[in-house]
Amino acid sequence: MEDSQSLDPETQFLCSKQQTGNEWELFKENVRPLKRGRNVRLLNDGLKSHTDYQLKKALIEHRRRMIEAIDEYKGDDPLQPWLECIKWIQEAFPQGGDYSGLVMIYEQCVRAFWDSDRYKDDIRYLKVWLDYADNCADAEVIYSFLDANKIGLTQSIYYIAYALHMESKNKLRNANDMFNLGIARNAQPTEKMETAFKKFLARSMRRTRTADEDSTENRLPVRSFGTVLAKVVFNVPGRQGIEGSDSARKRMKTDRAHGALIPIYEDKNASITSSHQPDLLKAEMKPWCNLGARAERNKENNAIPTKWTSMKIPQRPGSRLGGTTGSACIEVFVDEECAEVEKVVGKGKSSSLQLRREDGQDLKKETELLRENPLRNFPAVSLPR
Repeated sequence: MEDSQSLDPETQFLCSKQQTGNEWELFKENVRPLKRGRNVRLLNDGLKSHTDYQLKKALIEHRRRMIEAIDEYKGDDPLQPWLECIKWIQEAFPQGGDYSGLVMIYEQCVRAFWDSDRYKDDIRYLKVWLDYADNCADAEVIYSFLDANKIGLTQSIYYIAYALHMESKNKLRNANDMFNLGIARNAQPTEKMETAFKKFLARSMRRTRTADEDSTENRLPVRSFGTVLAKVVFNVPGRQGIEGSDSARKRMKTDRAHGALIPIYEDKNASITSSHQPDLLKAEMKPWCNLGARAERNKENNAIPTKWTSMKIPQRPGSRLGGTTGSACIEVFVDEECAEVEKVVGKGKSSSLQLRREDGQDLKKETELLRENPLRNFPAVSLPR
């Protein structure tokens, strides 16, 4: 026992003969980063579930038990089991996406306590709202809902997140107003708010300076090919020809400005070439003086329609007497994983917290609907007006 404790972590891992541990190197591009970091063992299990059906089944079963624990919780802090479930799903499903069901858990958690005065100023509850907003198509709907229902208005992270979202939409004036509103309401902690506001002002100044430089470059004369921006005279012998060409070019521009006629080039050898052309080609080159009558112009439509009763489609032997021959029934494929999950859900408690189908099309469809309209399941009285 003492020898195993004195070994370095790498040797301990090799001695433990664990089957997981390399998945991070194989699937790390599919892992969503978390600010708090990740549990390496749970991360490897979540990544290995891509190829291990039994491990994937175990993760789904564990998620179902955590959701049931939310229903069965009898403690003093009903938000705590929600937070534990969200944290575990973030760890066990590192790739995120519709398969994890995380968006639905976010929505059900925030909907469970939106009218509770106990959690309106709880920073844990507010962080769940902000995570939900990051997974929506337009987070401004979430921020407007929080402001209308006075959720998290005493926390500085609400104003910072709202302002950064408006800045990402290039609405700098609204972002500046949101920072000023947070400072006026004395949102805590004030140091975090002031630091974020200073960084925002610095970014705004750099953006304004860049825009001024771009406008200055746009005011410069545009130089096309063959033009001279400024006249420079050098006292170098042998440059009279160049100066003469410049004066001729200027004289041509002056003539064009005064409306002088531009001479049209005429090919003098055209008559000589045409005399050697055959008579048929000359006839084709004659102008089309007569358009012809309507019957001549519509000659492609002169075909007379006929009956198709004489046409017969070849029939297969026996198709008209016995109809279509009965073929073998096509067996409908049923995913074993989905079937087992449905059985597990059917045996469990009927609760609004239960995911409809843990790994099916319904879960994906519901997640997409929540991304587009995150407040679709909320009562009408709670929506901002």
